[in-house]
Amino acid sequence: MATVDKMPMLQEGYDKLVAELKRLKIERPLIVDAIEEARAHGDLSENAEYHAAKEQQGQNEATIADIEGKLSRAQIIDPRELSGDRVVFGATVTLLDEDDKPIKYQIVGETEADVSRGRISYNSPIGRALIGRKVDEEVEVSVPAGDRYYLVSQIEFI
Repeated sequence: MATVDKMPMLQEGYDKLVAELKRLKIERPLIVDAIEEARAHGDLSENAEYHAAKEQQGQNEATIADIEGKLSRAQIIDPRELSGDRVVFGATVTLLDEDDKPIKYQIVGETEADVSRGRISYNSPIGRALIGRKVDEEVEVSVPAGDRYYLVSQIEFI
């Protein structure tokens, strides 16, 4: 029997998925109405509106199934309840790059990652490299642009 992997996420990410699922479920009857209206136009083989509405319905249902799957596997983690001296999911890590410029990242779930907000996935190359590291440890990250080196300068649980 296959095991179902838990999907770690912050409460904010979980709430965002719930809101998206609610929005998609509200769209369902609207898409069905669009299909019915397009069907009333006659010949379905050359009815672009009908085919577009059916495609939209398929995409909507696939997205609903994907989100429901993620929510069913969700493991909500509150970083404020964590502690320790190692980088773990939910930790906020301050790194120093090769020029001693500080960079701050929070390790989050795949659905919550947003580099512009300083949030990186635990599955990203830098996220994987950081997990388990301690303050003052050097980290080497291989990215498409080449290898990058960082020093872990601070670990916070905020």
